[in-house]
Amino acid sequence: MNIGLTGGIATGKSSVSALLASKGALLIDADVIAREVMMPGHPVLAAAVQRFGQAILHEDGTLDRKKLGSIVFQHPEERKALEAITHPAIRREMRERAAAYEQANPDKLVVSDIPLLYESGLEKGFDEVIVVYVPRAIQRERLMSRDELTGEQADARIAAQMDIEQKKQLADIVIDNSGAWHDTEQQVISFLQGKGLI
Repeated sequence: MNIGLTGGIATGKSSVSALLASKGALLIDADVIAREVMMPGHPVLAAAVQRFGQAILHEDGTLDRKKLGSIVFQHPEERKALEAITHPAIRREMRERAAAYEQANPDKLVVSDIPLLYESGLEKGFDEVIVVYVPRAIQRERLMSRDELTGEQADARIAAQMDIEQKKQLADIVIDNSGAWHDTEQQVISFLQGKGLI
């Protein structure tokens, strides 16, 4: 079974994906692949440097994520340009890994963790989509605390994604992560039991 997992920034999606993996799911993480394609020597990083300039690199040739982030989060057209460079390569790699996992392990749950799943129109590629949800106020508070951001910076990052309430409406399964972690865990276990996976 091929599941898409998404949420909003600071909703706890990575924690839920790690929990699913600990229960036997095979995990494909879009963020990990996104980092892989931005490694020195990868053609995607070369294309990003061509678009945004050498200033997005550290002296050793690795990507300066803070520098690139400050450009793309302040300017929506720059974010779109970056996505046009990175997304096709990330999607291709994810599809290839999912197909390989499903072929090798037909009885296992394959979970693709994709932050911008709905924004990228990828929901049709999955049997079901799980959304990890917290109300926006909690999302903002957690993001400010986690990344040491001002309210304005947190709002800009949240605004760069589809509204979490909208994602909740579109989801096949909602995991509400606004309470205690134990409650979140129970929801994940119930989901897996319902699918006969544990």
